[in-house]
Amino acid sequence: MRVALNGFGRIGRTILRQLLASHPDIEIALINDIAPLETCAYLFRYDSVFGPYPGTILAGDGALAVDDLFIPFTQKRDLSELDLSGIDVLMECTGTINTRAHAQRGLTAGAKNVLISGPCDEAEQTIVLGANEDQLGDARIVSNASCTTNALAPLLRVLHDTCGIQQGHMTTIHCYTGSQPMVDAPRGDFARSRAGAVSMVPTTTSATRLIDRVLPEIAGRVTGAAVRVPVISVSAVDLVVTLKTIPDQSLTDHLEGITQASDVLGITKDATVSTDLRARPESLVIALPEVIQNGHQVRIFGWYDNEWGFSARMIDMARLMAAR
Repeated sequence: MRVALNGFGRIGRTILRQLLASHPDIEIALINDIAPLETCAYLFRYDSVFGPYPGTILAGDGALAVDDLFIPFTQKRDLSELDLSGIDVLMECTGTINTRAHAQRGLTAGAKNVLISGPCDEAEQTIVLGANEDQLGDARIVSNASCTTNALAPLLRVLHDTCGIQQGHMTTIHCYTGSQPMVDAPRGDFARSRAGAVSMVPTTTSATRLIDRVLPEIAGRVTGAAVRVPVISVSAVDLVVTLKTIPDQSLTDHLEGITQASDVLGITKDATVSTDLRARPESLVIALPEVIQNGHQVRIFGWYDNEWGFSARMIDMARLMAAR
């Protein structure tokens, strides 16, 4: 399997770390980013969230050298200018592609598939592993949704399948991201214009509309909101739902059974804080001590590393697309 990375920001660099550490059968054939190669090499070597890369990083002659691996590096703004012949999946990680026409340029350049690391209303399919991967079909331009959607959708899927969901509300307590300013500065949203590292910022989340797309059988039943908080990594889902039926066993036992049968959900029985979940690969890690049940109404709290876990799902989805 051969992949190419278009965009070498937070997600692109995290994907590369995981590919190098755990996926020796996947060939990283190309990295494309408009930033200087030396800058990209430096940011891959020194990471403020995951720490320094534990190997050798060199940059030069149009390649990023990682240990004994030489990865060609290009700086094309237009995907159609790349040579992607023989690429099974182009992993589109710029966060800027939101039209099918733009993604189509990756196919025109030779890639067999394009996987977009974010919401894209014009993608052929929006797929979340653990929720609707059976809908992938032969789609070649696929959105991997958002990190919060990946955290929430698998949980809603199994809750609805086992108990039925009448209605609910989710709040994501989300770390700040590059879309927020470090100091007060104009943004489209007034609250999002405030310095992200000093305040809790109430805002919206794309997960609300994406859940309706990924799980149409419960469309309109689960609302959502977000609060951006001054931490650099690991976010949380705080979900309150009303179930149609109550599990025969305790809710915590039911959730434990759900996670044992899932490839993307995990649990923790310990008292945990956000930093304890850094670099966890699951889409969501349910914190059992935080579970509350009041009749048919339940509260479920879970952690997700919005960079590491989402990047792990990008790799899983790329494998699924290439295997067709």
